[in-house]
Amino acid sequence: MTQILLSSLALSLVLTIVLEAGFFLIIGKRDKKDLLLVVLVNVFTNPVVVLLYWLAVLYTGWNVIIIILPLELFAVLAEGYYYKKYARCFKRHFLFAFAANMFSFWTGFLIQLFT
Repeated sequence: MTQILLSSLALSLVLTIVLEAGFFLIIGKRDKKDLLLVVLVNVFTNPVVVLLYWLAVLYTGWNVIIIILPLELFAVLAEGYYYKKYARCFKRHFLFAFAANMFSFWTGFLIQLFT
């Protein structure tokens, strides 16, 4: 069980970093320090969200939507806070955090759906 959880955490983190860094570049951002910030912010938030998701799924029996919504809200708020505090090229910090998270969430959802 531990090995599966660690694999899930690692895969989720790698995919999230690739997708959100890619999103950063797709929207035309090029600041290297802000790109590093996107990576570091996701290293901070993604494992927490994924771990809490799996713990909630395993131990509560709640509907996954009830689990996902507050966790994604936490990720957007935490990431938006750090972007606002430290980013240099963002004007709409929370909008970027929301859009990047939705991009990575739905891309991950589609990957799971087709695998």
